Amino acid sequence: MRSDPSDTGGLFITRRPGTAPTRFRALPERGSAARQRIDRRLADVLLATITLISLLCWGPIPLACLWIGSQVNYLSGSVSLGILVSFIGLFVLLFGALSILRRLDQAWILVRRAAGHDQRTGALGRVFAITAAIGAIAFTVWFLIIHGPGSSTFSGGGNA
Repeated sequence: MRSDPSDTGGLFITRRPGTAPTRFRALPERGSAARQRIDRRLADVLLATITLISLLCWGPIPLACLWIGSQVNYLSGSVSLGILVSFIGLFVLLFGALSILRRLDQAWILVRRAAGHDQRTGALGRVFAITAAIGAIAFTVWFLIIHGPGSSTFSGGGNA
């Protein structure tokens, strides 16, 4: 009797359609050593690209959207329109970046497999979490040390 949840797709009844383990008739042929080296380098380039785009999500993309919104506010005289344009731009750019990241992550998995690694999961979750931590640390350093929260008594903008 098959009652292991990994055999039954998480249920103790029967396997859900489409959840059977993938079985190959034969092991795929390995590429040459030179081809595997090229695939390893390509995987490194893909991982660096994923990291770069993830870092863009935590600083340059939101700042660019705020700048565009401020320009719309300046040209139209409408703060509401500037905020709306900023939010729409942020939504489109961030979700577009996430869509590109997902596709790059799938390509990274395939290239890692071609390079001879038993790669089953992507690196996107880990890379995104690390870049989020880097973004939070960079913002904290900027806010507390470079910009400074200021004082409620002294604004620092006037002459003493």
